[in-house]
Amino acid sequence: MDKMPADLEQSIDAISQYIKSNFETESDRIRAVYYWTTKTISYDVDNMFEVQFDEKLEDRIARTFNNKKGVCFDYANIFSQLANAVGIKSVVISGYTKWNKIKVDNLSHAWNAARIDNKWYLFDPTWGSGYVTNGMFTRRIDDKHFKTDPEIMINTHMPFDYLWQLREYPITNQEFIEGVYAGDDAKQKFDFANEIIRYESLPKIDQLKEVADRIGKGGMKNQHISQAFVHAKSAWRNQSEREKGNKFTEIINQFNKANTQLNDFINYRNKQFQPVVTDKEIKRKIEEPRDSLVKCQKALVDFEKDANSLNKTNIDNLKQEISKRLEKSEEYLQFVNAYLAKPAASRKAMFYKVVSKIK
Repeated sequence: MDKMPADLEQSIDAISQYIKSNFETESDRIRAVYYWTTKTISYDVDNMFEVQFDEKLEDRIARTFNNKKGVCFDYANIFSQLANAVGIKSVVISGYTKWNKIKVDNLSHAWNAARIDNKWYLFDPTWGSGYVTNGMFTRRIDDKHFKTDPEIMINTHMPFDYLWQLREYPITNQEFIEGVYAGDDAKQKFDFANEIIRYESLPKIDQLKEVADRIGKGGMKNQHISQAFVHAKSAWRNQSEREKGNKFTEIINQFNKANTQLNDFINYRNKQFQPVVTDKEIKRKIEEPRDSLVKCQKALVDFEKDANSLNKTNIDNLKQEISKRLEKSEEYLQFVNAYLAKPAASRKAMFYKVVSKIK
C-alpha cells in the first residue's frame, strides 16, 4: 500500500481499483483497507464534540476523505465504503465503550464488522490509528483492533444493537457496564450468523424496526443507549412515512394514467371509433382504464389501513375521483358491449350524442 501512487489518493474508486489489482484474497484486501484508513485519516480533535445533524452521509464521507480528518463515525464509514468497493461486505456499528473495564466513555463510538471468506470479523480503525492525549492526536497504528475476536472486543466495545456483538450468547448493557457476566448457561443461544443473513434479506423498513426493537430490548442503561433508541425509532418512523408517501404517489400516478386512458377512449368514441380497429381493440381501450381504476381503488383501501389521519382529506378526495371515473368507465363499457353486440350496419346509429372528457 505504501507503493500506491499519490495521484490515486484522490478517490475511493481509484484506491479500491489499486487494492483489487494488487491483492487477490479477501484477507489481504481487508488488511489493505484497514492499513490505508488507519495510516491516512487523522483524528479530528477540534471537532470531536461537533454533531452536524443536517449533513448528508455522502457529504460527510466526501469531507472526511478530502480533509483526511474525522472522528470515529468518519473512520468507520470510510473503512466500510472502501471495503465494500473492493468487494467485501462491511457495516458500521454504533455503540459505546469503556476504559480499563470500568469507566464508560462520555462519547458514543463507531467501529466495523466485515465478512471475510464468509465469516464475520470486528475492526476499529479509529482506535487502531492512534490515540489522543492532552488534546493532541498521535498516530500509532496497531493490529489489536484488526480482526478482533468478539470475545475480546466485548470487554471494551458494546454495540447498541446486540446483533453486532457477533456472539452466540450476547451480554446485556447492565453486564457490560458492571463488568459482571451472568455466564452462557444463563442465556439462550443466539445464532448471529444466520440472524444476519435473515436480517439482510428483509425490506429496509423491517430492518429499521428490528434494530429499534433490539436496542429497546437491551434496556436504557445510559444516555448513549437512550439516544440510539430514539434515533432508531425515528429512522424507522421516517422510513415508514417515506414509504407511505411513495405508495400514495404510486396510486396517484396510476390514477392519472387511467384517467388519461379513459379520456383517450372518450375522444375515440366521439370520433365514432375512427380510425377503425378490431372489436377486441375497442373493448381493450375501455377495459384497460377500468381495470386500472379498480386496482387503484383496492390499493387505496389497503393504503388507508396504515395511513395517519393527516392524509384523510387527500385519501377521501382521491376515493371520490376514482369512484366517479369507475362509474363512467362502467357506463362506457356497457356502451361498448351493446355496440359490439349489434350488426356492423346498425352500429353508427348509436353515436347520437357527444360525451365530455373527465377533468
